[in-house]
Amino acid sequence: MTPPCFLEPGEATEYTRTITAEDIRNFCAISGDYDPIHTDEEFARGTAFGRIIAHGALVMGLLSTTASLMSRRSVGRGAVGTPVSAGYDRIRFTRPVFAGETLTARYVIEAVEPERRRTRAALSIVNQDGETCLVGAHILAWSLKMPNSFRT
Repeated sequence: MTPPCFLEPGEATEYTRTITAEDIRNFCAISGDYDPIHTDEEFARGTAFGRIIAHGALVMGLLSTTASLMSRRSVGRGAVGTPVSAGYDRIRFTRPVFAGETLTARYVIEAVEPERRRTRAALSIVNQDGETCLVGAHILAWSLKMPNSFRT
């Protein structure tokens, strides 16, 4: 039987992007996080990182694309309902990310739970040298109606 989400364990999506200094500056403006580790080259030189690092949330944001690619694949195959992110779990930042690094975010379906109308996926982000920068998990759910908590 094909699960109602039309996805199977082992299916994967990827998204690759080079993080620029402008991305980091823009994320400061969007998030309001102007910590000097993200903005002040002189300050950053005096830290363990030796230079400005990207925000963890900026790096993690690449995973939104991979989840969206997977949800669009599901809908394209005939899934019923609206795919929504039910949450990110066990996110770990394993290495800093610097401007100029090219990151690849990977999303791999690990389990399909048809009775709960959701999937669980393993997440990872690696840099151009194959070094892991982030790991975690994600739950993607298929909602048939808007949850009461979202209603106004």
